[in-house]
Order: sequence, then C-alpha cells, then structure tokens
Amino acid sequence: MPLSYNDRLVLLQHAISKYDSEPVIKEKLKGVMSEKDIERGIDTLIATQKVRRIGPDVIQNNESAAGELPELSDDLKEIVDGL
Repeated sequence: MPLSYNDRLVLLQHAISKYDSEPVIKEKLKGVMSEKDIERGIDTLIATQKVRRIGPDVIQNNESAAGELPELSDDLKEIVDGL
C-alpha cells in the first residue's frame, strides 16, 4: 500500500516516539519507506517544529510546540505496532 505524504509524516512521528535514535528509526522503517523519504520527512518535521534534534543522532517529538501526536489510521497502526 503506497503511503501518502501525510501518512509518512504521521508514521515518522510515531516511530520517533518509539525510538529516539535516527539510525534505529531508519532501520525500522526501511521496509516501509525509502531512506530518502525518511530523511526528507524528518527534515520537514524539524522545519515545522513537530520534531526537534537534541543530539547528532537523537530526535524527539516536540510536543510542547506541536501538541499531541496525530491519530493513527488502522493501516498505520499495524505498521507502528510491527516496528
């Protein structure tokens, strides 16, 4: 199932809440998204202040600025549960 742009961003945010290491996130999502899509998504989330980088390889959701994580659709929930 191809993921929409917004689905990829939501998936990334939930993966970041599960794992805060960028290399681990890339490894876990490589079967679902290309590395380029993961990097682009992380850059977009940082630019929109939904995610912040707190070290060279550590990222976390910026819940103080972005609020709660977006809701997961059933398809995305299956992917996140499988990570």
